Amino acid sequence: MTTTHLLDIPGARLHYEVRGSGPLLLIMGAPMSAADFAGLAEALATDHTVVTHDPRGISGSTLDDPEQDSTPELRADDVAVLLDALGAESADVFGSSGGAVTGLALVARHPGRVRTLVAHEPPLLALLPDAVEQLAAADDIVETFHRDGIQAAMMKFMINAGFDLGDDSTPRPQVAPSAQDMANGTRFLAHELRGTVTYLPDIDALTTGSTQVVVGLGVDSGALVTHRTCLVLADLLGRPPVEFPGDHGGFLAMPEEFAEVLRKTLTVPA
Repeated sequence: MTTTHLLDIPGARLHYEVRGSGPLLLIMGAPMSAADFAGLAEALATDHTVVTHDPRGISGSTLDDPEQDSTPELRADDVAVLLDALGAESADVFGSSGGAVTGLALVARHPGRVRTLVAHEPPLLALLPDAVEQLAAADDIVETFHRDGIQAAMMKFMINAGFDLGDDSTPRPQVAPSAQDMANGTRFLAHELRGTVTYLPDIDALTTGSTQVVVGLGVDSGALVTHRTCLVLADLLGRPPVEFPGDHGGFLAMPEEFAEVLRKTLTVPA
């Protein structure tokens, strides 16, 4: 059974969902919503209490100020408030993409609240040797959004991220995005993208505290820029990445297989 809740947090209301029973596990993305992790959450709810949420400004989590930017630090503070609301001193955390960056900020800003963090493909572009070029590309994506709209910007985003968009000469079925998808995409491009990709993790906090930090890397993500960011972060942490099924969104296509690797990762001692 899944229960849904609304939590007042500074400047917003946070939509979150709770499934299952057992050790507490928070699963998060950014800008991905709770709905995107439903399959993975169901797979893990047989032996965990799984909590997912919509990040501030996304889907069911509404803002007092819609023009407020979303940063990893702000999202991390939201998760700390969520832990308080759950009556939990600590939890395991799985974060994917921008949610992995949220998790890294959570460990640094709120020591002791995370037992194990699995940071799956965080897009930490500022860590890369070609950071200047990568961040310039991110700026261009945002500028394209403001000038040409969401579809043009997302095309540039996908290309820069390294996704294979296929042969443009081959017709593909087009699915019109929902109004909520458009709203979430607008939020991401206008107020979230740059704050996430420019984040620099506090390596000292990540390596000297009580939290076990694991970098997760999709086995099929070799062409993605997040493959590079994962390898750099893992090297800084002094621990090799753990391979997960699929690519950047492997949990969408293979939730059961992905859940099994995550279970094993959470039970391996530091």
